[in-house]
Amino acid sequence: MKPYEKILQRARELASKIIELRREFHQHPELALQEMNTAKRVKRVLKELGIETRMLVNGTGLVGRLKGGKSGKTLALRADIDALPIQEELDLPYKSENAGVMHACGHDAHAAMLLGAAMILCEMKKELTGNVVFIFQPAEETGEGAKKMVEEGALAGVDSIVAIHVNSSLSSGTFGYHCGPIMAAGDFFDVKITGKGGHGGMPHLAIDPIVIASIAISTLQTLVSREVDPIESAVLSICKMDAGGKAYNIIPDSANFGGTIRSLKPELREYLPKRIKEILDGIVPAMRGRYEFNLLERFPVTINDDRMTALVARVAGEILGKERVVDVKPLMGSEDFSYYLQKVPGVYAFLGTRNVEKGITYPHHHPRFDIDEGALSIGAGLNAVFALEYLRESER
Repeated sequence: MKPYEKILQRARELASKIIELRREFHQHPELALQEMNTAKRVKRVLKELGIETRMLVNGTGLVGRLKGGKSGKTLALRADIDALPIQEELDLPYKSENAGVMHACGHDAHAAMLLGAAMILCEMKKELTGNVVFIFQPAEETGEGAKKMVEEGALAGVDSIVAIHVNSSLSSGTFGYHCGPIMAAGDFFDVKITGKGGHGGMPHLAIDPIVIASIAISTLQTLVSREVDPIESAVLSICKMDAGGKAYNIIPDSANFGGTIRSLKPELREYLPKRIKEILDGIVPAMRGRYEFNLLERFPVTINDDRMTALVARVAGEILGKERVVDVKPLMGSEDFSYYLQKVPGVYAFLGTRNVEKGITYPHHHPRFDIDEGALSIGAGLNAVFALEYLRESER
């Protein structure tokens, strides 16, 4: 029998159970920090497997620990479990029953795949030289969950960590990896410009916050184009603006705007907010206004460890064939898995779930997002093999 074939065969045998779990999670999605029923369902499955569990973050997340037959290192496998505030448009037998809430990012698949891996690893725990920790994390979408899990001890005793995220751009069953930064830092900001309201026909008697905000927004767009090395990646997007009411002839007292800052280097993450404030310091007072700037730090850069990335890429190639393992470009989306990687070495990778023939082509966060469920057993098998091989290598 080829290396890992036993695990892959078992994953295929468990495919229907993994799909059943994914559909159950999909039908009952819960928003960030509300995932109590999801966590309870995961706990029941782990309890049936004989895995000791610990509830965290007010019962919205949990950690399971599988002790191997021999002493050794400990690898954590992570799945996020929260859904998004989106009304699902797919007409499926297991369509979301919670109005305005949908698993539109594949976290239902992550939970099911990790439970499948737990089933496999439990059956071979005597062969494990070390331990496996299963992390089921809430609130990834808001950037709060991983930080809270780390603060409450989710990584206690953990030496390294791995996470697989489904990917709607990669063909079903394709594995994507990248050494170094793979997901951007992502922070949010709000700006309030205060001027002096007045009549639209007599602007000289007012201090127009809309004009001030407009000039500030235009100037901020030069930060990436003129202050960031063209070889580097950074994004500054203004994504919301609010000023005035319904009247056409009233200059408001204030104008508000906000957006997001993305970068693939920690240095840029520090630099860009500082420059935003400096630009506001120059423009707003010069135009007789005042401002408030609020930075909401959410996601550090997700930086994959070279050694761990090499391990999963090699193992995935042996399982799937090298033609189905690709080095992907870093994404400017963000991921709070970065908080784990600040504590222990690890790797964040992708599993393709796109299937054109089945019409599964919509992107993440779309109300018609779906996954090719044929990839679920592959994801479960990969998680299990990564754990097995990591513990074996650590033994050498």
